[in-house]
Amino acid sequence: MTAHAQAEMVEEEIALDEILQTLNSGRVLESYPEHRRGASCLIGGYTAAGRPLHVVCTTARPVLIIITVYEPKPPKWPTPEERGLRL
Repeated sequence: MTAHAQAEMVEEEIALDEILQTLNSGRVLESYPEHRRGASCLIGGYTAAGRPLHVVCTTARPVLIIITVYEPKPPKWPTPEERGLRL
């Protein structure tokens, strides 16, 4: 897990269990195969309590690295699965 992901977890009060639940229930919303820091993807899912979360993680390594995690909110995310205007 990156320092950025850890900072976001603290800022948005996201527990590690919630990230694992999101990865378990989620689906790939966006793929970034040519990202400058390596192939990654955006997974959207829900915690056991129904909280929507997004997790950006690596896809090209044998070990999963969580790059960032956040709760999707308008205006960037009108719904947890639908991106609005790029800001």
